Amino acid sequence: MGKNFPDKMTVLKPLHRRGWGGPVLGAAFLMATSAIGPGFLTQTSLFTQDLLTSFGFVILISILLDIGAQLNIWRIVTVSENRAQDLANKLLPGLGFFLAALIAFGGLVFNIGNIAGCGLGVQVLTGLDTKTGAIVSCIIALGIFWYREAGRLMDNFAKLLGVVMIGLTVYIAISSHPPVAEALYRTVWPEKIDVMKIVTLVGGTVGGYISFAGAHRLLDAGIKGQNNIPEVTRSSVSGILITATMRFVLFFAALGIVMQGIKLSADNPAATVFQSAAGEMGYKFFGVVMWSAAITSVVGASYTSVSFWKTLVPAVRKNERIIISFFIILSTIIFISVGNPVALLILAGAVNGIILPAALAVILIAAAKPSIVNQYKHPLLLQVIGWIVVAAMTWMGTITLQQNIGKLF
Repeated sequence: MGKNFPDKMTVLKPLHRRGWGGPVLGAAFLMATSAIGPGFLTQTSLFTQDLLTSFGFVILISILLDIGAQLNIWRIVTVSENRAQDLANKLLPGLGFFLAALIAFGGLVFNIGNIAGCGLGVQVLTGLDTKTGAIVSCIIALGIFWYREAGRLMDNFAKLLGVVMIGLTVYIAISSHPPVAEALYRTVWPEKIDVMKIVTLVGGTVGGYISFAGAHRLLDAGIKGQNNIPEVTRSSVSGILITATMRFVLFFAALGIVMQGIKLSADNPAATVFQSAAGEMGYKFFGVVMWSAAITSVVGASYTSVSFWKTLVPAVRKNERIIISFFIILSTIIFISVGNPVALLILAGAVNGIILPAALAVILIAAAKPSIVNQYKHPLLLQVIGWIVVAAMTWMGTITLQQNIGKLF
């Protein structure tokens, strides 16, 4: 919490319930459900069709990189008791504003896609057009942040829909009869490897605003300092494992379908998986999963994007609910006006690929500054893993950004 403003000014007050079932698990689910959005469902389905059983290896390697990145970010943010933008400003004045701007841009544009996903989910379930579904979902998201105990509601909302998504997808995976033994074998001994897909999964899981969603949530919940390192570690790893569980389950579901020779729809591959596995009921399940994935990503993107400005601009902290509401409403208006902003989504995806290494590098440098982390000594192994992730993501992210800018211009 900032020293210049009382806690009563924040929409997400520290919670007294500190147990594993409280904000610690809530932060894990907030991060996980932020990662599991419309893009997550589409990428996992299409990549399974491309790599078949070998996609399991891509998921496994991405999980290891995700854990390395997230352990560093969450631990240093909470131990230093500073949000990422404040750490950046302490290293170089103005750097925090630049980082916050990147996060806000990526969060806004991805939120347009999340709102679109909400509209699609409502359309599948009710028959309403996607724009009407987007408006309804917008109102629900606003209701979460205007609830008196928004932090607790946000935690419970993420947990509930996270469990629903995984549960329904497990049913689809069982119904599609995937070759589980072969998939598990190829997860450790692949026939082919696609490095770009690994980078895409890492960027989509802990890139952009996503990894900071849980870390900033823990700060808001009062879970910070060296004494809370075990809780922070469990929460950060759990967030990745929840995401990985959903990824593997959807991988198995899609694998069972494509191994039957069914070609996934390029426009909506995940819907093909669900419908092919369980007919009309499966299609309705897809609607629930799509809406759940999208609405929780709307909540995560909005909360985290605004959280990057709370300590930089006093007016944002004083009017947090209003700013978050504006962020959600703006995303909805742009979607309704533009429809599917493909060019923006392509550019945002490329930017997402370079935000992670830039932010992680800032975090790692900050960890070596006693003036920032006091007596805390960041483990050498985590530092090494962190810098490996920075190097790999910088290289691949730069190539991806160049390719996508070329497509745009």
